[in-house]
Amino acid sequence: MAVYFSIILVAITVITGIVWLADKFYLAPQRRLSVVSAQEKSAIELPRETIATLMEPSPLVDTSIQIFPVIAFVLVLRSFLYEPFQIPSGSMMPTLLDGDFILVNKYNYGLKDPVVRNKFFDIGLPERGDVVVFKYPLDTRVDYIKRVIGLPGDRVVYKNKSLYIKPACKEEDAKCPTYTQVVNTFTHKYQGPDAEAGMNQYTAQMLNKTHNILNDQNTMPRTNRYFPQAGTAKDEFFVPAGHYFVMGDNRDNSLDGRFWGFVPEENLVGEAVAVWMSFDFNRSEDSFLPAWIPTNIRFERIGAIR
Repeated sequence: MAVYFSIILVAITVITGIVWLADKFYLAPQRRLSVVSAQEKSAIELPRETIATLMEPSPLVDTSIQIFPVIAFVLVLRSFLYEPFQIPSGSMMPTLLDGDFILVNKYNYGLKDPVVRNKFFDIGLPERGDVVVFKYPLDTRVDYIKRVIGLPGDRVVYKNKSLYIKPACKEEDAKCPTYTQVVNTFTHKYQGPDAEAGMNQYTAQMLNKTHNILNDQNTMPRTNRYFPQAGTAKDEFFVPAGHYFVMGDNRDNSLDGRFWGFVPEENLVGEAVAVWMSFDFNRSEDSFLPAWIPTNIRFERIGAIR
């Protein structure tokens, strides 16, 4: 859907832009010549109303002139700077909740054209701990959001709900680092939105970044009761060049790289940097309101994503 919207947005921008240019350099001058010609043929000075009528563009041209700057601004903003997304699931709890609306920075990882998505200007690459939006490798029509765990060349192990990372290093380098465990410090039993029995919240210290995660003590480490069709997760990974290994912060409720592999660099959309709005949809079963109508605004969640 996002791809189709981009194509439509580009098409409208191009069409209205062509009309805007045609009016500026041809149609408007022609209208001014018509006014001069009509004035020369008239024995008296033309009324202002007549001049205004002669100078007025057609409705189609006028509409294009009015909307082109707005559409062009939206295209540039959405394609190269920031794009809004909605979080549709709980795979990134407690960092992101169902009902969060986020802003995705699209220039941190390089500028791409809005249709084919070929990168034409390099700026930077993801770092461990970044929360990223990307095209799901098994169906690029779908946008996913996860946290970057492994960079190209990294070795990652996830066993017994413990995460170990060995940063990329050439084997001949005598100073290659060994596996470093991501230290999880228990903070409390999770009682937030969509909490379930057995959910525990931890603070994870992943090399140079700290973030919160959830683990479900009732779920086996290599299975996912929310996605049984995914099968058994792998527990050791070597991240190939040009790819990234990602996981959800809600470790036992996330269909992520443990099940389907790695994210190619070209699939990256951008870095999720802020929650700009958050709605709560909790209501009693006997409520007469449609499910899509929010019941509350969670102002406390608005701000930067960590």
